[in-house]
Amino acid sequence: MLNESLRKYLDKSEVNYSTISHPTAYTASQTAQVAHIPGKHMAKVVMVKLDGKLAIAVLPAHSHVNFMALQQLAHAKKIELAREYEFTTEFPHCDVGAMPPFGDLYGMSVYLADSLRKQDWIVFNGGNHSDLLRMSAEDYLTIAHPTLIPNC
Repeated sequence: MLNESLRKYLDKSEVNYSTISHPTAYTASQTAQVAHIPGKHMAKVVMVKLDGKLAIAVLPAHSHVNFMALQQLAHAKKIELAREYEFTTEFPHCDVGAMPPFGDLYGMSVYLADSLRKQDWIVFNGGNHSDLLRMSAEDYLTIAHPTLIPNC
């Protein structure tokens, strides 16, 4: 079940979305598999630190962060993968590793792989390890205002 703040955020944004329940899974690839979602549509959140500030990178399930490209895009002097203890309190009412990719809810910048923008629809965690949200990539772009990561 979606947490209340996420549900309100989506409803206020007036975008169409649906939820998909699935057996508990912890990685994006496992989630895509148990939910029968093609990996190119499954978006995962990877937490990074850009010059010490937390940011959300949103990538296809099978992808890895291109640190050099993201660092250049963000004009950051330093980029690193964030450790769980550095962001667990930043996502109230969300399971660690199942954070939804909406920076506006959490005061963070969002960087989206350009390959996800090109999909008709994307799916991502809804704050827990058993519910996904599905929406058009266009609607996601409209409400999340991500910076696009080219060639990713």
